[in-house]
Amino acid sequence: MSYTITEKCNGCGACARNCPAVAISGEKKKPHTIDASLCIECGACGRICPHAAVLDAEGASCMMIKRSGWLKPDIMLESCVACGICIDACPVGCLVLSELPRKKGVDAFPYLKDTKACIGCGFCSRECPVEAVVMQVPVKIEKVAASGESA
Repeated sequence: MSYTITEKCNGCGACARNCPAVAISGEKKKPHTIDASLCIECGACGRICPHAAVLDAEGASCMMIKRSGWLKPDIMLESCVACGICIDACPVGCLVLSELPRKKGVDAFPYLKDTKACIGCGFCSRECPVEAVVMQVPVKIEKVAASGESA
C-alpha cells in the first residue's frame, strides 16, 4: 500500500517537489494526491509536509522533520564488499562508487556524494547484504576559529 495525502493538505506542493518517483500531483493551493502505482514508499513526502497531511503505508500520520535531521547513510567500509547494491537501491542517485580504492585496497567503495539530494529513505541500508550501511542523523561539525582554537 502506498502513502496517501489527507484533507489536511493545503496544496503547498512541498511533497510533489521532493517525490523522487514523481507520484504526487495536484494544483497549487488545492489538495494533492499520490498515485499508488508510482509511489515507492520512500517517506520523503511525509518528512517534508508542514501540515502532517501524509499517511504512511500503514495509515499512520507522518510528522515533518527538518532536513538537517533526516537520516543519512553511513557506510562501514570494514564490512562493505563493494557490491554496489546500495547504489542501485538509491532512488535519487546520491550514492556513488569512489574513484580511489579504500585504504591499501584494490576496490572502490560506495559513498554519499550528494548529501543534500539524499531523502533519507533508507533503501540503501535495507538492501545491503552485509549490513554495512547504517542510517544516522548527520553529525554537525563545529567550526574552528581562524586562530586554530576550537569554537
